[in-house]
Amino acid sequence: MATLREMTSNFQKLDDFEGVGFRRWQKVVHVLNTPYPAETENETLTQARRRSKFKNDDYICRGHIWNSMSDALFDVYQGLESAKELWEALENKYIFEDASSKNFIVNQFNNYKMVEEHFVLDQLHEI
Repeated sequence: MATLREMTSNFQKLDDFEGVGFRRWQKVVHVLNTPYPAETENETLTQARRRSKFKNDDYICRGHIWNSMSDALFDVYQGLESAKELWEALENKYIFEDASSKNFIVNQFNNYKMVEEHFVLDQLHEI
């Protein structure tokens, strides 16, 4: 039986998004914003097909996300059950890290600016 890593390596990588092929991208990501269709007791054929399509689209979306990850990240995130859960975990980790990085850079710039202003003031006092 193939491993999850082997199965996801068979996914064709999506092209970079440049505005064309939007419908292909839209098909992949709709599962991130659409609630899972619940199974009902007296389910119609249409409802069953909708749920089956959603499951397949979710699988494809997770596959594309996993396929673009490094092995180390894949090992961390492979156990998540849905594309939405996977995406939210990535957002929680990397949005926070990105914000922290930006705060660090801004603080470093402000510290540099304060040191630079202090240096200029010291130079003016010496004149």
